[in-house]
Amino acid sequence: MGATVGLQRFFLDTAWTGVGSVLDLTPLHHQLARVLRAQPGTRIVLLDGQGRACLAEVGQIDRQRAAGRVVALLPAPPEPTVQVTLYQCALKADKLEWVWQKATELGVARLAPVVSRRAVVRPVEALAKRQERWAAIVREAAEQSHRGALPELLPPMSFDEAMRTAQGVRLLSWETAGDCPGIGAALAQTQPAAVSLLIGPEGGLDADEVETAADAGWQVVTLGPRILRAETAALAALTLVMQAAGEFGPSA
Repeated sequence: MGATVGLQRFFLDTAWTGVGSVLDLTPLHHQLARVLRAQPGTRIVLLDGQGRACLAEVGQIDRQRAAGRVVALLPAPPEPTVQVTLYQCALKADKLEWVWQKATELGVARLAPVVSRRAVVRPVEALAKRQERWAAIVREAAEQSHRGALPELLPPMSFDEAMRTAQGVRLLSWETAGDCPGIGAALAQTQPAAVSLLIGPEGGLDADEVETAADAGWQVVTLGPRILRAETAALAALTLVMQAAGEFGPSA
């Protein structure tokens, strides 16, 4: 693994059978030619998005195509033991993209954009137009943070659909949660394999939505006495879930 330190990492949706396998690197041509300025002999790390990795060497690169071969098979970085789905109610474009980027870096397994009552961007169809851009942001964040797999980017959904489809322990962060437990306390007695985390929009969730969620089995949790911006709340809550799962090392 020491030989791969500092090498550029790319996700490539392809299969390789072993050392010596020929690789079509054309889907990465722009990054290789314009960003990395790769030449024949340049080595990179490739990941298939499903947990496999390899050391690859560029063999050919011209104005339109690139090709290479597998030099060595590598162990992919481990993914978090807890599968977290972040149900983020729609925010302004730049804020939501920032949440997707940082949540990917923190190890989220799935990203689910949700249209709630006070969401800035509505309807669902308006959010769907951004799916391609979001996918690029998630991919770049996963490469930068040395993820072994790509988070799944779910299609935009309604609030009611999010209530129905969520799996595992379901936590809803609400700014007026009052005496509700914090995330650490909510997860203290369990070691869930899956956690669904719901964060409201800029205007917050209204009481009816929170009641609907509670009736569907979601547990309301607090992030403390301060009122956080929606994008701050998303990353704070995700960090607390990962901490409770031991993803940041043993507790002091």
